[in-house]
Amino acid sequence: MKKIIVILILSLISFILSPISYALDMESSQYQLKYTNINITSGNKESEGYKLSDTVGQTAAGEFHSTGYIVKAGFQYLREYNPFRFTVSDTSVDLGILTPNVPSTKTITLTVTYGSARQYQVTAIEEGPLSTLDSVNVITDTVCNGGNNTCSESQAKIWNSNTTYGFGYNLAGHDIPSDFRNANYFRPFPDLYTDELDTVVMINDRKIGKNRQADLTFKANISNLQPAGSYQTVISFLATPSY
Repeated sequence: MKKIIVILILSLISFILSPISYALDMESSQYQLKYTNINITSGNKESEGYKLSDTVGQTAAGEFHSTGYIVKAGFQYLREYNPFRFTVSDTSVDLGILTPNVPSTKTITLTVTYGSARQYQVTAIEEGPLSTLDSVNVITDTVCNGGNNTCSESQAKIWNSNTTYGFGYNLAGHDIPSDFRNANYFRPFPDLYTDELDTVVMINDRKIGKNRQADLTFKANISNLQPAGSYQTVISFLATPSY
């Protein structure tokens, strides 16, 4: 019987862009105005039958575009967007006491909300395989069922055999790679210490997304030859918006 602890850490990079605004100065010998515009009326209006966002009286309101740029001038083009946010439901996962040939699983939820970004992605990587603190004993990364069903860091395959061993993960939910066809498809994590690259676990190129969720299920299965001990690793998640 073996106890395995998987420790997850969260890494998050986000970018906040501060646009530059220019005011339109108007002056003569009698006055000087320093405002972006002078409006008759502007704002959001609605009733049971309609919704209207307008700017009336603004200098040069409207949409202007040419090769390389688009300008949307006017208060009606201002929108409230969701700030970029990434959360992990649990940052410490205990797979408990393992019994040979009896897989142990644990599921966490990754949640992404974004608005002003044009797309986002979440990547994952492990800091070495599951191992004891002295790194003498290791639970290798899964190859799934093996043979024609040998999985890789970039391709999920079926892992439903209790006599194939290792550590891996399954994904279900929003914005996940298409090779995770159902709950029996798994991948191993790429290994930071063998110079493997992070793998994408969530990605979306829509303009706005709120509470996009993916369930990530860890799975470990051992043989009766696996030495007893407490095993652990660190899984790093990196969420990156693109503007």
